[in-house]
Amino acid sequence: MTVLCQATGRPRGLTLVECLMVLTIVALLLGSALPGFGKLTEKRHLEGTVAQLATDIRHTRSLAVASDGGRRLSFRAGAGGSCYVVHDGPAQACQCEAGGSVQCTQGATALRSVFFPAEGPVQVRANVGSILFHPVHGTSTPTGTLRVVARSGATVHQVVNLMGRTRACSPNGVPGFPAC
Repeated sequence: MTVLCQATGRPRGLTLVECLMVLTIVALLLGSALPGFGKLTEKRHLEGTVAQLATDIRHTRSLAVASDGGRRLSFRAGAGGSCYVVHDGPAQACQCEAGGSVQCTQGATALRSVFFPAEGPVQVRANVGSILFHPVHGTSTPTGTLRVVARSGATVHQVVNLMGRTRACSPNGVPGFPAC
C-alpha cells in the first residue's frame, strides 16, 4: 500500500519586507563607503598627475640634451582650466587654448601638451611661465615650483631645481609625500 503525503509548512522564498530590509542594509553600507571611495579616487588623480608631470619634465630635459637645442615647458592657467606644453622656440611661443588645443607662433613646434579642464579633478599651476632646459648641461632656467591641486585643496608640489631635477612634496600633508 502506498501513502502519498502532502508537503506542509511555509512556502519557500523571501517576502517583500525581507527584500526591502536587505536593500536598506546594502544602501546604508554603500552610503558609508562612497565618501571614502571619492577621497581615494581624488588621491589617485593627484598622484597620477604628479607622476605624469615629473615624467614630462624629465622627458623635456632629455629632449633638450639629445637634440642639441633648448626645449621649454610652458604653463598656462585660465578660466577654462590649466595646461602645460613641451615645445621648442622662445618662451610663451606655444599656448593652450580653451579646449586644450595648442597654438604656436614664431616658428615654434609643440611636442606635447596636457590640458586640465576647470571642472576636472586636478589643476596644475606654476610660479613661472616657462622653464628652459639647456642642451649642453641639461640645466633649467629659471627654477620653478609646479603645484598640482585637487578639488579638495590637497596639493603636491613638483620642485624643479637648477640641474633640471625634480622632487615632490606636499605643503598640506598629502599621504605618501614628504612635507614641504
